[in-house]
Amino acid sequence: MNNDIARFNMIEQQIRPWEVLDGQVLSLLSAVKRENFVPMANKALAFVDMEIPLQAHGTQGQVMLAPRVEARFLQDAAIQPTDKVLEIGTGSGYMAALAAHQAASVLSLEIDSNLAQQARANLQAAGITNVEVRNTDGCQGAPADGPFDVIFLSGSVPEVPQVLLNQLKTGGRLLAVVGEDPVMRASVITRTGEQQWQTSEPWDTLAPRLQGFPEHNRFSF
Repeated sequence: MNNDIARFNMIEQQIRPWEVLDGQVLSLLSAVKRENFVPMANKALAFVDMEIPLQAHGTQGQVMLAPRVEARFLQDAAIQPTDKVLEIGTGSGYMAALAAHQAASVLSLEIDSNLAQQARANLQAAGITNVEVRNTDGCQGAPADGPFDVIFLSGSVPEVPQVLLNQLKTGGRLLAVVGEDPVMRASVITRTGEQQWQTSEPWDTLAPRLQGFPEHNRFSF
């Protein structure tokens, strides 16, 4: 398989049709090699429109989100060069790598120690130095390290915990998939004041439950 051709087709056939048209985001998707963050057993799936399981055995539901979902989140986050980013659920490190190219720094929290270790290795191999991967349960965020300009949740939650919203700066954005199977929506929550937040729900999608958060329905992968 020619990875460059497959990457081009991923962008043109999956990502652009999902209204991801930001030139910087599209350039990043070309530059950051997604296949280098995919487990060896699933390399052939690197550019397929699907979630990719990150380990054969271990914490259930840990996947790389579909490329179009990652790209749309990145576009909607509108990360600036001075931004401090918090990611809940590192997974393979790919989303952290994308965000790192746009942000000043990224703190990524991963509950699974094996995935945290692999993500660190992936990021190091990619030459990315402004990401810290911390092996911890991220459901409470990282209040001592905040506030943050952008918070990503790498899976779905029934509702966004207030403890995470409180860690946004004024003007900061939290991005998550919110809801219960079969009805979920991407949510972009912007902090507009000391005790004020504004929510938009720009698109529908499905995602596995984020580990460490309450769940009523579970996806199987």
